[in-house]
Amino acid sequence: MISRRNIRVKVMQTLYTMVTWENESTPAPDPQKLLQQHFNQVRSLFVYLIYFLTEVTRYAETYAHHRAGKHLLTAEDLNINTKIAGNEVLWKILEDPALKEQFLTEKPQQFSNTELVRKIYLELAEKPEYKNYISKPARNIQDERKIMELILNDLMLANESFVSHIEDIFFNWDDDGEMIIQLLVGYLQKPGTYNFKQMLSQDKENFARELLKTVMEKDKYLEGLIIPRLKNWDPERIALLDMILMKMGVSEFLYFETIPPKVTINEYIDLAKDYSTQQSGQFVNGILDNIHKELVQQGKMQKVDYKKADKLKS
Repeated sequence: MISRRNIRVKVMQTLYTMVTWENESTPAPDPQKLLQQHFNQVRSLFVYLIYFLTEVTRYAETYAHHRAGKHLLTAEDLNINTKIAGNEVLWKILEDPALKEQFLTEKPQQFSNTELVRKIYLELAEKPEYKNYISKPARNIQDERKIMELILNDLMLANESFVSHIEDIFFNWDDDGEMIIQLLVGYLQKPGTYNFKQMLSQDKENFARELLKTVMEKDKYLEGLIIPRLKNWDPERIALLDMILMKMGVSEFLYFETIPPKVTINEYIDLAKDYSTQQSGQFVNGILDNIHKELVQQGKMQKVDYKKADKLKS
């Protein structure tokens, strides 16, 4: 599932697009639809990584076929080991009805790079771990899974050409790559158990949509809370992303009662460091901390103990 940090990134990016669109001659997109597009891109990336992994794993048969079709055959040409093409984890993945549906919808094959698949397979064939794997006639589910993880970690993710390939197709790789890899590792443990249509749990989807809606609807009010705290700062010269992140943070203070203020502040400090200027983390920290203290003094912080809130939900 998509993490709350990644949700905040998607909301931030949507708000940034909406603010900067004001200078465009075309009508602005619907913000909620734009947010959904960001979430759809997460699923597309996830599906493509699974697809590419299966293509590498199945390439043993393609390679054997090519070698057998040579004009002058050698004993090596006729004895390509294709055990990995029958990998049990691979076929649980390929027989997953939910994934089959996503393959039809997403059409990941349109982005595939056959030459890159071939190169990665040939690198795999030289690995000691692979030679050990194919030397065993019997199948062991742990070995089946380990060889898939080896392809993913050592031959795909550690391969600059593969990473460049992904970056060329998916602009969200830097934002979502780490999270998607964790999802994929989990999927390899239990193929066929993932709901690709629901990348967000209902409560997280509600959080995303409400955060976006709240910041847009309360924009002027949030500015009114932030700008007076900008001592010695010209509001017009503050980085746009800093202002967006501070508005999101103050929105969470005021309108999301189950999120602890410390969590909110820490999340937006990290986002400011990662997405804005070098000074942004410290700047956003100072402003949000001051606003939080004043809201507490004024009795405007209506927070529910998040542990109690979780018990109520369950």
